[in-house]
Amino acid sequence: MKIGIIGGTGGMGKGFALRWCVNHDVLIGSRDATKAAQAALEYSKNATELYGSVKGKITGNDNVSISKESDVLVLSIPYENIDSTCPVILSSIKDNCIVISPIVPMTKTNSGFEFISFIEKKPSAFEMVQKHMKDKTKLVAAFHTVSEKKLVDPNLVLDFDIFVCGDDQKAIEMVSGLVREIKNLRPLILGPGSLSYLAEVATPILLNVMIRNKMKDPGLKIV
Repeated sequence: MKIGIIGGTGGMGKGFALRWCVNHDVLIGSRDATKAAQAALEYSKNATELYGSVKGKITGNDNVSISKESDVLVLSIPYENIDSTCPVILSSIKDNCIVISPIVPMTKTNSGFEFISFIEKKPSAFEMVQKHMKDKTKLVAAFHTVSEKKLVDPNLVLDFDIFVCGDDQKAIEMVSGLVREIKNLRPLILGPGSLSYLAEVATPILLNVMIRNKMKDPGLKIV
């Protein structure tokens, strides 16, 4: 399976690439194809040092090119870039491509991190992305609360739960399987896409708790 990551040169992209390349080909995307290719070479070197050998290859190209090849596409982009990035990207994907949105509408104010969809009465990230999807059922919300700093280090075991929201059972199962491939992550089905804002709002909650209680990169675990 080919997993594409839009915005793959960032920390989340690197973390996903190093963990999923064990079993899958990972395609690193960027607006700059050269930057993506350089990042892919770095990640490949890191993977060899970590594992010795892996089943998948890590390659890089521009966002549109990798979107055309991907079986699963992760949107590792800011909320404010959805409308400028998604129309071209999502019009290029395969008909059966599953799209994962870990995007959070979030801003920092004097009070702390706040949820843009609430304070500015804007759509959730899921709703924003979904309007650009050819097949709206192929969009799944997941990975909102995984720590980027911990994800990027495959030597760390992430003992967290990941909320998953979507409207197609096969797509949900596929994404849940990718969650399980990252050791000790557990997928928890939160509900349909219309409830994805509940998963998104968990991120500013975690960040505010982290700062005010002097915690280090916390996650969520339902017990």
